[in-house]
Amino acid sequence: MHCPFCGADDTKVIDSRLVAEGESVRRRRECQTCGERFTTFETAELVMPRVVKSDGTREPFNEEKLRRGLTRALEKRPVSIEDIESALNHIMHRLRSTGERELPSRAVGEEVMRELREIDGVAYVRFASVYRDFQDVSEFQEEIQRLKSAAGETGSGDDAGSDRG
Repeated sequence: MHCPFCGADDTKVIDSRLVAEGESVRRRRECQTCGERFTTFETAELVMPRVVKSDGTREPFNEEKLRRGLTRALEKRPVSIEDIESALNHIMHRLRSTGERELPSRAVGEEVMRELREIDGVAYVRFASVYRDFQDVSEFQEEIQRLKSAAGETGSGDDAGSDRG
C-alpha cells in the first residue's frame, strides 16, 4: 500500500479491525518512510448488477454515488461512519443477492429507503422527499405518519423515528 502523503510503498499495518458486521476490515497503517498514519478499508470485490434508469439507459453500479446519497441524507445526524458503511454494505449485499445482472434504479432507491428507515427516521424522510418527489407538506406528513405506524408509535413526537443504537 502506497503512502498517500509521501508515495512510499513501505507501509506497516499497526491495527486491524472488522467493521460493518464483518463485511470490511479497517486497517491503521504507518508509513515507514515519513511516519504518517492513515486508515484503509478492505472489502471483497464482487460484481454488482447494472442499473437500469427510468429512461431505459443502463449504467454500471456506482458505489460512490450510493455513498454520497446516504451521506447527504444523514448529514448532521448522529450516525457514525461505521453505521453508514454498514448500511452501504447491507444495500449492496441485498442487491447482489438478487442474482440479477440488471436492476431497475427504483430497486436501488427502495433498498436505500429500507436501510435509512432502520438507521434514522429524519434521514429516511429527507431521502424519501427527494426520491419520491414530494410536492407539498401533506406528503411529508403522510410519510411521517407511515413511519410512526410502522414503528408502533401512536402519539405525536418531534422526530420521524428512532435512531439505531
